[in-house]
Amino acid sequence: MIAELYTSAFCGPCHATRAVLADAARLVPALRVEEFDVVRHEARAEAEEIRSTPTVILRDAAGAQVLRAEGVPTVPQVLQAVAAAL
Repeated sequence: MIAELYTSAFCGPCHATRAVLADAARLVPALRVEEFDVVRHEARAEAEEIRSTPTVILRDAAGAQVLRAEGVPTVPQVLQAVAAAL
């Protein structure tokens, strides 16, 4: 299971989102977090239609999107999406 985190350099809420995803990954070791800066990964961000940072996309093992959160999600939101993906 992969959580894609789309960030930008001066995004304060991005720091909080990193912490949320780190907490969720500690609780669910199968959760892998990948971070993408929207400037450095512009084509990917555009393909995923990222319009604001932070944006989190959680994908199940097959690659299907099970959560899309613009802004800072909560740990329970992330864990609920993880449970739904299993």
